[in-house]
Amino acid sequence: MTTTRLQIEGMTCGHCAHSVQEALLSVKGVKKAVVNLGQKSAEVESEGELDVASALQAVAAEGYQARLSKTP
Repeated sequence: MTTTRLQIEGMTCGHCAHSVQEALLSVKGVKKAVVNLGQKSAEVESEGELDVASALQAVAAEGYQARLSKTP
């Protein structure tokens, strides 16, 4: 399993966070997606490397902006 962290912009409520989570779960290979509204982030667990482009596209299709989070 690989964990990838994304920053999500545009979420304002629990419904937004749920929409982002469902979008991420629809991406091939994603096994788990945990969205944190307060931190405007999502942690995505996938089999192998996450197809980041597909994940960002899925979030964008729901009307939110996502980017790969820089890790320290």
